[in-house]
Amino acid sequence: MFHPPSKDEARARIATLVANFERQLPDYQRGSYNETQTRRDFIDPFFQALGWDIDNRHGAAEAYREVIHEDKVKVGTATKAPDYSFRLPGGQRLFFVEAKKPSVKIKDEVLPAYQVRRYGWSAKLGLSLLTDFEELSVYDCTLQPAPTDKAAKARLKYLTFRDYGTEFDFLWNTFSKESVLQGGLDRFVAVGSGKRGKETVDAAFLTTLEAMRAALAQGLATRNRSLDADELRFLVQMLLDRIIFLRIAEDRGIEVYGDLEAVARVKKKDGVYLGLLDRFRTAAARYNSGLFDLEKDTLSARVHLDNEVLAPLLRGLYYPESPYEFSVIGAEILGSAYERFLGKVITLEPGRVVRIEDKPEVRKAGGVFYTPAYIVNYIVKQTLDPLCAGRTPQEVAKLRVL
Repeated sequence: MFHPPSKDEARARIATLVANFERQLPDYQRGSYNETQTRRDFIDPFFQALGWDIDNRHGAAEAYREVIHEDKVKVGTATKAPDYSFRLPGGQRLFFVEAKKPSVKIKDEVLPAYQVRRYGWSAKLGLSLLTDFEELSVYDCTLQPAPTDKAAKARLKYLTFRDYGTEFDFLWNTFSKESVLQGGLDRFVAVGSGKRGKETVDAAFLTTLEAMRAALAQGLATRNRSLDADELRFLVQMLLDRIIFLRIAEDRGIEVYGDLEAVARVKKKDGVYLGLLDRFRTAAARYNSGLFDLEKDTLSARVHLDNEVLAPLLRGLYYPESPYEFSVIGAEILGSAYERFLGKVITLEPGRVVRIEDKPEVRKAGGVFYTPAYIVNYIVKQTLDPLCAGRTPQEVAKLRVL
C-alpha cells in the first residue's frame, strides 16, 4: 500500500536523493548509465516523494491510475510516447514527464525539448517536464513547438539537482499530488503562460487540414479535367479522412509507424497516390470499414494525382516537420477541428481554379460552433443513461436514436 509522505518527509527524501546523486555524479554522467536506471534510481523516487503512486501500489484499475508509464516506441532517435503521464482519477491528463539519462544536456539540447513540448501541446496540456534528475526543465505547452526552436524556448523554469533543496517549496506547491489537487499546478500555468498569444492544437490542426484540402483539391482538379465539383468534394474528403485515420493509427501503434511516409518516397509517376490506394485496400480488409471500401467508392481508383502534390502533405504529418503527436491528441480536439473544417465547401471556378468558401448555412449562422464535451456528456447522461440502465449490451445495440 502506498502512503503519501508529508511535506517534511518529502523534503527529507528528496534531500537524500540529491546527496546520493552528488556522491556518484561522475558515474551517472557516463553514457553507460542509462535512462531506465535513472528512472528507477531517481526519477520514480522523486515523484513518489511528491505523493504520486508511481507503481500503482493501491492496485487501481487502469482508468484510475495516477501515473501511466507509457510504452516507448523508438523511431530512429525519436521517442513515440512520453515516459510518464500524471493524471486525475478518471484519466484526465495533468502533465507529462519525459525522462532522459544524465549524459543528456537538458539545458541546451534541442531535440528532447521539442519532444516534450510536442507531446504536451498535442494533448492540450498547460505544461510538461523534461528531466534526467541532474536537470529539470518545465515547459509551457500552450505554445506551438517548432523543430528549430532553441531548448530555452517556452521554458518556464530550469533547475539542477542542487537547486531541489532551495526550490523545494516550488516543487511541492506545483507538482506534489496534494498541491495539484488544490490547484497549485493550475495557478503556476496561469502565471507562467497566461500572457503569451498562442494557437491551440485544435486551431493549428484545422489550419493543417484546410491547407491539405486546398492542395489536394487543386491537384485533383488540374489532373482530372472531367471531375465536377461534387465529385471533387467527395474525393478530397475521402482522401483526407483515410490519410488522417491511418496516420493516427500509426502513432497509436495500430499501424506500422512511417508507412505513409514510405509511400511519399515513391518516385514513379503517380506512384505516391497508387501506393496510397494499396494501403487503403489493405486497411479495408483489416478494419472491415466502409471508409476504405474502394469497391463502393469507384471514383478514387480512377483519378490521378501528382507526386509533387501528395508527397509533401504526407511528409508534413511526420516528425520533425509535424508538431502533432497523434497518440496523445484526444477525440475532442480532433472533433473540434473537424467540425469547423466541415463548415467550408470546395467550389470550382472557370479555368479549373479551386475556391474554398463557407457553406451557406454556416455563413448564415455566423460560423461553426463546437459542442463542448461536458455538454455532450450531460445530454447523454440525461437521455441515454436511463434507456441503457439494466439492459444487456445486446439489448442496448437495438436502441435507435433519432
